[in-house]
Amino acid sequence: MLAGFCRGHSGRLLRLLLFCLCLPGCSLTGLPVMTWDANHTQENASNQVHTGLKSSAEPITPQTISPTTWGSISDHLTLGRDASTPGPDLTGSEEMNLNNSKLEYEVVLHGESVPVEKNISLSSAVTIELICRLDDDYSAMKILEVTWKRGDETITHTDKTEKSWAIQLTISENKDLGTYTCTVKGEKQFSAVFHLQVPQVERKEKPVISYQGDSAILVCKSHSHTPISWTWYMTNGSEQIVINESLGLDKYVINSEDAHVAHLKILKLTKKDGGVYWCEATFELGKSKGKLKLKILSLLAPLKPFLAIVAEVATLIILIFTIEIYSKRKEKRAEDEREFDQGEQLKFDESNGVESSNTRHRRV
Repeated sequence: MLAGFCRGHSGRLLRLLLFCLCLPGCSLTGLPVMTWDANHTQENASNQVHTGLKSSAEPITPQTISPTTWGSISDHLTLGRDASTPGPDLTGSEEMNLNNSKLEYEVVLHGESVPVEKNISLSSAVTIELICRLDDDYSAMKILEVTWKRGDETITHTDKTEKSWAIQLTISENKDLGTYTCTVKGEKQFSAVFHLQVPQVERKEKPVISYQGDSAILVCKSHSHTPISWTWYMTNGSEQIVINESLGLDKYVINSEDAHVAHLKILKLTKKDGGVYWCEATFELGKSKGKLKLKILSLLAPLKPFLAIVAEVATLIILIFTIEIYSKRKEKRAEDEREFDQGEQLKFDESNGVESSNTRHRRV
C-alpha cells in the first residue's frame, strides 16, 4: 500500500521537495538520500525505498548532501555561478572582452589645436571599435558636422551618444591597417588620428661595439605581442642578405628559444662584420623590422687613449729639451760675444797705449 502511495504521489512529493528548497533557510543538509544505478527504472527505485522503509534487514547507507556535493537550486540555474555572490554583469564591452570579439579604443577630444594621436599595435585579425568622445567641458557645444576618414576616403560612422562617435572595423589583413581620422566641427574644430600598425620591434638604438677576434650579440624584442617567426638580415651595399645556416654555423648562431626575443651571435669578428643588420618579426597582419648597427674596433683601440697621452707627454718633453738646448746655446753665444768684445777692447786699449807713449817721446 505504501509503495502504491509513493508511486501515485511521487510527482507531488518531488514538487513539495523543490518548493521546500526554494524557501529561505531550507536545506537538504543532513537528510539521508539514496543513490541508485541509472539503469534502474523509477519503479525499481520506489520499490527500494519501500523495502528500506518496511524492513531494516537491508540497511540503506545515508549520504549527506553538502554545498560541495549538491549546491542550491540557484547554483544549477546559473550554471555553476553562486547567485548570492556579487559579480559584474556580462553586458556591453565586458561581454565583448570576455569573448575576445571586439576591442575598443577611445580618444577624448579636449580642444587642442594639434590633433590627438593614438598608436594602436595589432598583430592578428580582430574586430575593433574606434571612438571619438568630446570632453565634458564642451558638452553644451552645438555639433555641426562629424567626419571619419580612412586616409583620404570618407567612411560611415555611428553615434554612440550625443557626444561620442565610433566606427567598427574588422582587421583581417595588412591592407586594413593605416590611418583613421575623426573630425568634429562646431564652434571649435577637434580631430583625432588613430594609427593602426603591426607591433614595432624593440632594439638597441646605439651601435653595438665589439673587438676583432671577439664575438657580438644582437638582440631584438617584442614583449607585448608574439611573432610567428624571426628573420635576420645583413646589409651588403644596397642588398639585404638573409642570415641562416647556409652562411656557416661557425660564424652565425641564431637563438629563438623565447618567441618574444631573437638573438643573433656573430663569432670571430673581423672588420668586414661591421655594418648594419636587420631583425624582422613576422605577425599575422604583417612584418616589422628593426635596424641595428655593429661597430668593430681593433685590439689597439683600447690603447689609443693611453698612446695619445704618451704622445702628448713625449711631445712636451721634447719641447722642453729643445727650449733648454736653445737657451743654453743662446747663453753660450752671448758669452762668446762678450769674450770677443772684451778681447777687442783690450786690443784697442793696448793700441791706444802705444800711440800715447810715442806722442810723449816726440814732444820731449
